[in-house]
Amino acid sequence: MKVLITGATGFVGQLLASTIQALGHDVVRAVRQTQSNSVLIGNVDGNTSWREALQGCDSVVHLVARVHVMNDQSADPLSEFRRVNVDGTANLARQAAAAGVRRFVFLSSAKVNGEATQEGQPFAADDTPAPEDPYGISKHEAELALRQIAEETGMEVVIIRPPLVYGPGVKANFASMMRWLSRGIPLPLAAVTHNRRSLVALDNLVDLIVTCLEHPAAANQTFLVSDGEDLSTADLLRRMGCALGRPARLFAVPTPLLKAGADLLHKPGIYQRLCGSLQLDIGKTRELLGWTPPLSVDEGLRQAAKGFRS
Repeated sequence: MKVLITGATGFVGQLLASTIQALGHDVVRAVRQTQSNSVLIGNVDGNTSWREALQGCDSVVHLVARVHVMNDQSADPLSEFRRVNVDGTANLARQAAAAGVRRFVFLSSAKVNGEATQEGQPFAADDTPAPEDPYGISKHEAELALRQIAEETGMEVVIIRPPLVYGPGVKANFASMMRWLSRGIPLPLAAVTHNRRSLVALDNLVDLIVTCLEHPAAANQTFLVSDGEDLSTADLLRRMGCALGRPARLFAVPTPLLKAGADLLHKPGIYQRLCGSLQLDIGKTRELLGWTPPLSVDEGLRQAAKGFRS
């Protein structure tokens, strides 16, 4: 195959590009700033020209997105998300179909399903979407646009919705947790043992993307992805500490007090991320594709810790 990867210099894109090349395929890297062995495409929106990048390509993996940000200062955040995530995605897909691309793999988000799950009720791939924030809404709208383009053109579309992705080079909240643990900072989360959150190691996500590029049963399907083991916050911190070689120093504060503190600070999202549940049922992914996550949670954490230490 000849595969166009957008966002090929990013956290997911770098490993994906090297993995696809190692399998003997050609990779076209689309970038926004001049780099060697890449095609310069500039900003991604509804007016981007993909003509040069798409020449001779059989498949596209679209990773570029305006990502979720904690304190968005945009006057109209949803409009900004739509410009890149909806208009930019649909524009690329239409040009890809016109160029003869056979399959288009889109990295969406578990936020399309929603922000939280109830105990024993994980999200499934074919559940009715219920996005809440501008990022999740824009990803859902991009999915709808892609399905319409697939129906009109015959190009196969595959949608993958990951939860939080971690691995060597991870940033944001996951990197913050590793910093806290490595410094031995006491954390008031020992009592957070009843929630469950799905995560996905970088290697597991890349393995599924590669599977979806070629598997016949992936065409025009939506898949959820995770490591296949969901963790409570306390368990995640303890196992992450083990991977770092720095045992987690946890002490117990009742979760109602944690919620009250988050409300007092006007940070309800922090409480949800630390104490709430977000579980994904990857049964469809396993059954339809015969896919199993190649990395265990502990091995994924060891790789993330190794990257953090280096």
